Amino acid sequence: MVQTIGNPISWGIRQLGAAGGDVAGVTRRMGGTGDLPKVRALTAADLRMALRLGLRDFGALRTDVIAAALLYPVAGACLVWAAWHGALLHLIFPIASGFALIGPAAAIGFYEMSRRREAGLPAGWLDGLRVLTSPAFGVMFVGAMMLAAVFFGWLLTAYFIFQATMGPEIPASAAVFAREVLTTGAGWTMIAIGIPVGAVFAAVVLATTIVAFPLLLDRDVGLAGAVVTSWRVTRAAPGIVLVWGAIVAALLALGTVPLFLGLAVALPVLGHASWHLYRRAVEGAA
Repeated sequence: MVQTIGNPISWGIRQLGAAGGDVAGVTRRMGGTGDLPKVRALTAADLRMALRLGLRDFGALRTDVIAAALLYPVAGACLVWAAWHGALLHLIFPIASGFALIGPAAAIGFYEMSRRREAGLPAGWLDGLRVLTSPAFGVMFVGAMMLAAVFFGWLLTAYFIFQATMGPEIPASAAVFAREVLTTGAGWTMIAIGIPVGAVFAAVVLATTIVAFPLLLDRDVGLAGAVVTSWRVTRAAPGIVLVWGAIVAALLALGTVPLFLGLAVALPVLGHASWHLYRRAVEGAA
């Protein structure tokens, strides 16, 4: 029988249908915990190895991953442009820093590429899209929407912090805003409140997703099971997980300069490294 590609919308609907299955299947994966895997305490050597393997995967798949990752600089630039021209200049930094909150979900294609490369399968960027046909895609999509909700929660929180400290007047320009932030008591107060609050958002996401999305891709444990397993990994070595979070935050911060273009490198490297960190944190992974 001759097969045709069809239009992108119909193709997308078919892929979502195949990936998510019926509502009952997604619901089961949402709440079920299955047989939770054993975890091991991460070490500094594990972080170094994960980063080394992540860089190796990036080097081997460089053209493919950069092509796939160019979406993220474009998305980031669009958000900043919208903030700049929509009287939301004071939210540009929260938008940029908030990429760490959605990163675990944004990197699912890179987890798949590393998984396939490790298994000796084709691992180009089109192969990374095979994650769309994974039985777990529906629940991973729900998890991604939850992280998006956390991201917008952070933006709303940052907005209220600005209103309480420096508002309600919107800055006239970026130069004026930067001067007021760095040279006034109100600006220092906003920094003193905003950075710890943002760190709490980031810490919660880190502790509950450090291995969640790679685990969902690899095993049928349910979203609740993936979150519980991530928390167990965090509890087993909180200091090491905190160091990993600092590494992620630093690389993503560098990735926002200039104009978010660095995300085309930072996000793939971190995505590949996160897959290998999962392999070292969860016994019997892959």
